[in-house]
Amino acid sequence: MKNQNQNSYLATEKLGVLMRKYAVPCIISLLVAALYNIVDQIFIANASYLGSYGNAANTVVFPLTVIALAIAVMIGDGCCAFVSLSLGADRKDDAHKSIGNSILLCIISSIILTLIYLIFQNPILTAFGGRVNEETFRLSKEYFFYITLGVPFYMFGQALNPIIRSDGSPKFAMISTLAGALVNIILDPVFIFGFHWGMMGAAVATVLGQVLTAFLSIWYLFHLKSIRLKRESFRFYGKIISKFIPLGICSFLSQISLVAAMAAINNMIRKYGALDEIFGQTQYAQIPMAVVGIVMKFFQIVISIVVGMAAGCIPIVGYNMGAGKKKRAKNLFTRLLVCEACVGAAAFLIVELLPRQLIMIFGAANESEYYTSFAIKAFRIYLCMIIPACVNKAAFIYLQSLGKAFMSTMLSMVREIIFGVGFALLLPVFFGLDGVLYSMPVSDLLTFILSVIVIFFTYRELSQPDTANTPL
Repeated sequence: MKNQNQNSYLATEKLGVLMRKYAVPCIISLLVAALYNIVDQIFIANASYLGSYGNAANTVVFPLTVIALAIAVMIGDGCCAFVSLSLGADRKDDAHKSIGNSILLCIISSIILTLIYLIFQNPILTAFGGRVNEETFRLSKEYFFYITLGVPFYMFGQALNPIIRSDGSPKFAMISTLAGALVNIILDPVFIFGFHWGMMGAAVATVLGQVLTAFLSIWYLFHLKSIRLKRESFRFYGKIISKFIPLGICSFLSQISLVAAMAAINNMIRKYGALDEIFGQTQYAQIPMAVVGIVMKFFQIVISIVVGMAAGCIPIVGYNMGAGKKKRAKNLFTRLLVCEACVGAAAFLIVELLPRQLIMIFGAANESEYYTSFAIKAFRIYLCMIIPACVNKAAFIYLQSLGKAFMSTMLSMVREIIFGVGFALLLPVFFGLDGVLYSMPVSDLLTFILSVIVIFFTYRELSQPDTANTPL
């Protein structure tokens, strides 16, 4: 019962205390992970010899790093939820086997993805809008090649992060990611401005940070607290894998569907930007892609907070549901929704009131007025429904933590594939380049209607009597 008792405080400690302990480190971890690409883009944008061309190249490559992240979080978040449910139900044998299998899956999938990227580099970059002009394509290839070499390290670190949290060490998960990000932040200006390595310098700085995070994660595997890995942990167990992978499908789809949406958006920008009076000119063709990429990066920062808050609650929810304490799970859901809405409200005020200040961070001083004016419009339109977007994410991840993988997956599919990709392809037909910007708020608003229905029925289910005594 030792391992069981080590996590029993999840069913007795005050919810506010637990949220701070688990959610805050998770938020910081995800924010730091998001900063890898954002920091690159900030330094690239402010390097006069790269500018908006480098920014556009970064936007082209970004969704390809998200593919790696999607696979990693599917494995890691699924294992995290499964481990928490297993410990709550005192199934320690399932817990250590799922961790071992998640490590094996991560290593194999990362090697396969790296080979695919190296072999099919040109067609992949073309599919994501890299040929908006010749200079953007050249810089995209340079950046993508070196980022690809770091994919195995990136995926391993990201997959182990939620697993480390499920073991009761959210602070270490945060520190391991933060250490890698600090390396990236320190080396980016050295390589870009000092050595003039350009896109290669930005990529190498990122990869070195990812390597450090991966090695810290490996160290932690030898110091697990609630679970002890054994040789048998690293044998493939189809039954175990079939249980934890579905729990991570929502995380996978939320990321991979972003890739599909960005591919659609990038190609619509390239197509309808070419028809625009200003951006149809070769010297300005890369601006819409660079700007939309920047707006997405800001959105990623906000969503990192939202997802981190919800994902940080996964061990708490999983343990309490495994122990039959539904009332605590319901109270936690209420707190989570309120907090997520507040984050969305703060972000809304920033994008509506301070868009010019935001774009100045990304090299606007070195660009034409067309760059700034399009960015201001993009921030205000694209993110005007960011409050419902935050609530949507919280609802989807909470369903995942309840073990409702299918429902969570279906809702994510509707938001990201049917609405996200569908409107990104449809609205530009009627509104041109502005249609790309309208696609985001329309998708979030329609999804919010579905989320309200799901939230109502989730509350009804969690209002049923506990199957165990509930400490409040």
